[in-house]
Amino acid sequence: MNDTPGWASPGSAPSEGQKAGVPRPSGPVDGSGSGPAGNWSPTQPPAEQWSPPSTPGAGPSGPPPAPGWGGGPQGTGWGGGPHGAGWGRPPTAAKPGVIPLRPLGVGEILDGAVSTMRAHWRTVLGITLTVSVIAQIAITLVQRYLLPEPAAIDPDATGSEALRQSADSAQSALVNSVPSLLITMIATLITTSVLTVVISRSVLGRPVTLSDAWAEARPRLAQMLGLTLLLVLISSAILTAGLLPGMLIGSAAGAALVVIGFLATSVVVIWLMVRFCLASPALMLERQSITASMRRSAKLVRGAWWRTFGILALTWLLTLIVSVVIAIPFSIIAMSVDGGGISSLLTDGSMDFGWPFLIVSGIGQVITATITYPLSAGVMALLYIDQRIRREALDLDLARAAGLPGYDTRS
Repeated sequence: MNDTPGWASPGSAPSEGQKAGVPRPSGPVDGSGSGPAGNWSPTQPPAEQWSPPSTPGAGPSGPPPAPGWGGGPQGTGWGGGPHGAGWGRPPTAAKPGVIPLRPLGVGEILDGAVSTMRAHWRTVLGITLTVSVIAQIAITLVQRYLLPEPAAIDPDATGSEALRQSADSAQSALVNSVPSLLITMIATLITTSVLTVVISRSVLGRPVTLSDAWAEARPRLAQMLGLTLLLVLISSAILTAGLLPGMLIGSAAGAALVVIGFLATSVVVIWLMVRFCLASPALMLERQSITASMRRSAKLVRGAWWRTFGILALTWLLTLIVSVVIAIPFSIIAMSVDGGGISSLLTDGSMDFGWPFLIVSGIGQVITATITYPLSAGVMALLYIDQRIRREALDLDLARAAGLPGYDTRS
């Protein structure tokens, strides 16, 4: 029994297990003659007397066919038409939208994400810029008014005093980063949800507006938040379990145990996060529950963990490069316009930057997020679609949903 939920663009399929109207791949042709059109006749000629239709009667010694079916001109036969270039070559995959409907390569996944940004730039720019600006304003206000001043470091301190100051500074930086991380997480969640809808439509070659994408994504935001928090909780629990024994022991042996525990648990966390990386698009596009989406992701990633990890790592590297390229000039400008912050940093080691620094650096962060959010969301959604094409013949469902000729609509 096929337990795979049907897929079409969000809004075109029933939710929560309702199967009616969801396009499915055609059933295989069996020996009874049931199945799609194209069954063999019960009476067949001997194998040595079969020949292409254009050379009747020619046996195995007949001339080889010319390009195109039966030697016809290019574009008039099965092998020479727009979907193939010669006898025996597979037809070219249909491409109603930003990707061809077949298993994708790494470059095609990245190109599909960029093509979606170009094809639907108004919608993509509208959601990413809006969310990025609001999130950055919130982060700036929190940093300026709600967070305590970072701990100052005495450059002349030595020994235990220097260690204590370093520990206090690290603790202060960790506490101050929590609000920013929470705001960034919520911003990423919203943009990923909406952009997943946009990408699902772009695969089918359908237009989508910001209001349409938001209307499709909004009912799933609560579950997306729950999924994100659950993954964060799982990661935190695993890391805590690995670090706690060494922290309780203390001394040099405890410090070594902390390092070993951190490395071991980091490997486990990375393995789990790659395993569950497709849960978000599964939740959005299949309207699954949180736990069902995690099971779907584990099923799709099974047997392709290293490939999935490699694509995610490459995407992370690209976004890191973009972030650094944008951050460097804006950081230089921000420091140059905020002389007071530079002076305090050089004199007492404190990072008490003023409004000019926060505003200029915030603009750089907005530009970075506007570029990287669509890339990350696009790769994740297209990776999900690629895995379903490889495992579940999703390309047939997508071709039917796109209304391509030659694909029946039977469920």
